[in-house]
Amino acid sequence: MLMLAQPLGAQQIERPQLDALTEAQLDSAFRNFREYLSIPNDAHFPEDIRKVLDWMDAALTARGFETRELPTEGSPLLFGERKVEGAEKTVLVYLQSDGQPVDPTRWEQDDPYEPVLKAKSGSGGDFEEIPWDRLYSPREGNWRDWRIFARSASDSKGPNVQFLTALDAMRAAGVEPAFHLKVIVDTEEEMGSPNLPPAVEEHRDLLAADMLLILDGPPHISGRPTLKFGARGIAPVTLTVFGPRVPVHSGHYGNYAPNPALRLAELLASMKDERGRVTIPGFYDGITFDSATEAILEAVPDDEAFIHDWLGIAEPDEVGRNLQEAVQYPSLNVRGILAGWVGDEVRTIIPATAVAEIDVRLVVESDPEKLLASIRQHIVEQGYHLVDGEPTDAERKANAKLLSFESEISYRAFRTEFDSVPGRWLTAAMTHVYGEAPIRIRTAGGSIPISPFVTTLGVPAVGVPSVNPDNNQHSPNENIRVGHFVEGIRVILAVLAQPID
Repeated sequence: MLMLAQPLGAQQIERPQLDALTEAQLDSAFRNFREYLSIPNDAHFPEDIRKVLDWMDAALTARGFETRELPTEGSPLLFGERKVEGAEKTVLVYLQSDGQPVDPTRWEQDDPYEPVLKAKSGSGGDFEEIPWDRLYSPREGNWRDWRIFARSASDSKGPNVQFLTALDAMRAAGVEPAFHLKVIVDTEEEMGSPNLPPAVEEHRDLLAADMLLILDGPPHISGRPTLKFGARGIAPVTLTVFGPRVPVHSGHYGNYAPNPALRLAELLASMKDERGRVTIPGFYDGITFDSATEAILEAVPDDEAFIHDWLGIAEPDEVGRNLQEAVQYPSLNVRGILAGWVGDEVRTIIPATAVAEIDVRLVVESDPEKLLASIRQHIVEQGYHLVDGEPTDAERKANAKLLSFESEISYRAFRTEFDSVPGRWLTAAMTHVYGEAPIRIRTAGGSIPISPFVTTLGVPAVGVPSVNPDNNQHSPNENIRVGHFVEGIRVILAVLAQPID
């Protein structure tokens, strides 16, 4: 056992010690990770979330946490607390345990919930499955470039197990962090965490902390150590355009019965110009950049040519002058469209309905209610009569254009200053490990349900991303690179070892 000369609160761990502590835990970490990944975690199935909660409850309890479930109208949250004698600060750690739904037919393995280990077949070749046991000591070859494929490997069971393993490494060394730890495990993040805000309000005293540490997401696309000081919020919108009462034959009624798919396409196209900018008046109100903000954005070392190549695009939309500036604005994204049938099931019909799913990404400067109202008003100005659900016969007779508009504000944006206490703490920890300051991102493009904590508890929040950027999160064949999994353990260990000034 590697023992440190002093408690972690009194000194930082040097890189060789971090490496040794992490390496000693890897066999156990890979076993735990495989077991955890094998539990289905789609929040639409509460019986599966029950198993995930039981697993995490046992894992936290085994590591010295006192745990309790916080009931909600959906799946419960899991809370854990571990006090440290003499500590003055409290750090609340946010973990996500649920994952996106899966379409097994799109995965290159039998079951997305049965993790498989894969390696590339030669230089630049496809990934091919290799025995899982090769992950255990003695590991040989380029094992850090192998990948573990499973739903939630990166988003976010990987960070869950990285955190647990970092705690194991500390326990093996016989040391403690210099602060109290609280953990909140979210079980409905991929559903927009609809029950999180009231739960945080109800349990604000229980969750009280000095700062919030978010273990979620990938670092900068370069792979360099990264801290994320903010994230956009999200408001989903569902638009349903109505056509004929039922799908009708396109030969009999083509050129006569209005096609809702075409009308929906026209409506969506009216919301943006050719540059990708939202044309709805007021959508970007309040977004300005002073010289200090511009310097922060320019300090992020984006290689835009590489990003274009990786995305497979010739040129980006022109909402901002670059990627970092673009994600400082609210966005209106069409994330899915459904009308009729395609592929082998295609039919010569005029569909009865056409549905568009939209996500509106929110920023701190924007008023979510105002953004949604502006979208709604734009639709009305395009000649649509809005209905609540299926239109009545009277509504069908009286209105040529019918549309159902459904929306909600899942959670708002948040942003923390670089010079905040957690900002200084985490920057110091990463600088100590890597010998250089991390990339610091003002606002990440994705959304996480952190604003309820920031607004209700009044705490600053910073994210420590720890998975590979090319992880296919939310998509088929989600994965985590083994080297990133290991490095994430090391980074979290370094953070837990860093005193808070």
